[in-house]
Amino acid sequence: MGTLYIVPTPVGNMEDMTYRAVRILKEADLVLAEDTRTSGMLLKHFDINNHLMSHHKFNEHGTASAVVGRLLAGQVIALISDAGTPGISDPGFYLVREAVKAGIEVQCLPGATAFVPALVSSGLPCDRFAFEGFLPQKKGRATKLESLSEEVRTMVFYESPHRLLKTLMLFSAVFGSERQACVCREISKIHEECVRGTFDELVGHFTEIPPRGEIVIVVSGCDVAVQKRKKISNKERYSRNEEGDVNKE
Repeated sequence: MGTLYIVPTPVGNMEDMTYRAVRILKEADLVLAEDTRTSGMLLKHFDINNHLMSHHKFNEHGTASAVVGRLLAGQVIALISDAGTPGISDPGFYLVREAVKAGIEVQCLPGATAFVPALVSSGLPCDRFAFEGFLPQKKGRATKLESLSEEVRTMVFYESPHRLLKTLMLFSAVFGSERQACVCREISKIHEECVRGTFDELVGHFTEIPPRGEIVIVVSGCDVAVQKRKKISNKERYSRNEEGDVNKE
């Protein structure tokens, strides 16, 4: 029986590629790629001559069974995405699940992913955090944020540059304009930048300087003391309403 390797690739700087990742991509019988053109340039950069097959979110349900069949026949297959670790807001979960169901060994190499450096460099607590990835683009976006309004852990989101400003404004409305956050863009690339501040400050900054590149937003969790005060206030308000109803009776 073969092995499925999940291989992280650089999110920007090519020097972030590991020796082990290069070796696995050279030795594998097949490399599955989210975009064969993008991955073709990566393999060429590291002088890797191997067969690439397209595997992305639009075809993974159709190709997974054939890939599992190859693995059961003894092939070693490597899965990569355009950048970062497959399965983290990229295709990968479905194939891994099907491989595990079939009893195939799955190994994920440690390596590049965008949210970890953004979280650590944000200056916000990173001992406990909630990774949310990309928010729903339209339906359910506000509802999802409302469900996170009392989350006490640091939260991590992915966002595109053309939606960043609207997202920051929505965050400000839901989480409060004074909530601390950090916007990291172009991680590990030449123009890497981390902008820290309140949502009001971040909205002002990116209104003046339109963002470019891949973006990670790190948001501080809800202050526990503030949360308790809100609950106490709500209880008091509820008690007053009940007393008012009793007096009316």
